Amino acid sequence: MKNKLGIIVLLSLMIISCNRIKEGAKHTVNKGGEAVGETATEFFEGVSEGVDKTLECEITLSPALVKRGLSLGKTSIENSPGGKNNQLILYIIFDHNFNDTLMARVYDKKGLEIGRTRLAVSGKANDAGYFDFIFDKRTYIEVRSKIVIESTSI
Repeated sequence: MKNKLGIIVLLSLMIISCNRIKEGAKHTVNKGGEAVGETATEFFEGVSEGVDKTLECEITLSPALVKRGLSLGKTSIENSPGGKNNQLILYIIFDHNFNDTLMARVYDKKGLEIGRTRLAVSGKANDAGYFDFIFDKRTYIEVRSKIVIESTSI
């Protein structure tokens, strides 16, 4: 009888310790997974930021447009239907009422003009909005291109 009771106690202790080991291992794996996930996320965010900085184009408004109360917020370069990297999207902020046709000129990293397009832009004071400048489908806005936005009426 003592032997049976001893075996039952021993088996109970083994089951309890196996459960504790299992839970401890599970906790360790979860913590390790969280650490790996956080590290991977930070790594990819860093790579993404590095790529964004490397691929950035210099986009400037002419001094005359700045004087007329325009400024830029978010900008991006995307593909238009049938083209690749030929659509410039500008978030334009209006400090004053504005109604004019703007011209966007793209220069490659050597300073050669590679495209231009015009767009009628209007906005009221203290408004802002997104405007899509679509270039010829053969225009490819390259890495580190320079883009100048100016008025066609000046």
